[in-house]
Amino acid sequence: MADMEDIPVGTLQNVLDQKTLKWCFVGGKGGVGKTTCSSSLAVQLAAVRESVLIISTDPAHNLSDAFKQKFTKVPSKVDGFNNLYAMEVDPTPETGDAEQLEWAQDSFLTELAGSIPGIDEAMSFAEVMKQVQTLDYSCIVFDTAPTGHTLRLLNFPTILEKGLQKLVSLKGAMGGMMGQVSKMMGMGDDNMADQVLGKVEGMLEIVKTIGEQFRNPDLTTFVCVCIPEFLSLYETERLVQELAKFEIDTRNIVINQILYPDTGMLQF
Repeated sequence: MADMEDIPVGTLQNVLDQKTLKWCFVGGKGGVGKTTCSSSLAVQLAAVRESVLIISTDPAHNLSDAFKQKFTKVPSKVDGFNNLYAMEVDPTPETGDAEQLEWAQDSFLTELAGSIPGIDEAMSFAEVMKQVQTLDYSCIVFDTAPTGHTLRLLNFPTILEKGLQKLVSLKGAMGGMMGQVSKMMGMGDDNMADQVLGKVEGMLEIVKTIGEQFRNPDLTTFVCVCIPEFLSLYETERLVQELAKFEIDTRNIVINQILYPDTGMLQF
C-alpha cells in the first residue's frame, strides 16, 4: 500500500493566489460534480477578490439548486454574500431570444451571418461576453456544460473571428451595391453598408480581445473535473488535449468521489 504521505494535497489554492486571473472555466464529463466545484471555487474566490460572477452555460442549469436561489440571465447577488453574483445563460438561445440581440436587429447583417455555419450561436455568446465585460467583475467563473458543448463554446471566438472577417472583407465589394439598393428603396442612406458592417467590425474587436484573454495563462485557466472511472478519465485526457490546441491553460484537475481510508482503522 502506498504511503499516505506520498498522496498529493488536493488544493486549488494556486487559483485563489493568482490575482491576475479574470476567467476561470470549470468543466468535464456530465455528472462528475462540475457545479459543486465551480460554486465552491466561486465562494472561495469571493473571499479574496473584490467581486466575483459565476455563470452557468449548461442548458440543464444546476446553479440555482446549488445555492437554493433562482437565477436568470441577469446577474443577481447570491444570498449571504456582498460580492458574489450569479447568472444562468444559454449560449444557444431560442429564436425569440436571439431576435432581441443587438446584432440581430439589422436584417441585412442577420442574413449575412446566417450564411456562416455556427456563427449565430457564436454571436449570441459574444453578446453575453460583451455584457459581462461591461459589468467589470474582478473574476468570472464559468460552470460549463458537458465536455462537447464546452469545447464548442471555447471555439466560438475562433468561429466568430473567421466569420466576421469574411463579412468585413465584403465591405469594399458590396458598399457601392448597398448604396444603390438604399436609393432604389427610397431609404436615402448611402452609408448603410458602412453602418451595418461597422457593427460587425466593433464585434470583431470584442471577439479578438476575448480570444487573446482566453489564451493568456495570466488571465484564464480551466479546471477539469472528473471521477475515478475509465470513461471520465479518458474524456478528461481528451479535454486537456483539446484545451492545449486552444492554447488555454489547464493545470488543475479535480477528482471527485475518492474515499480515503481512515488511517486510525488500518491494521498492519
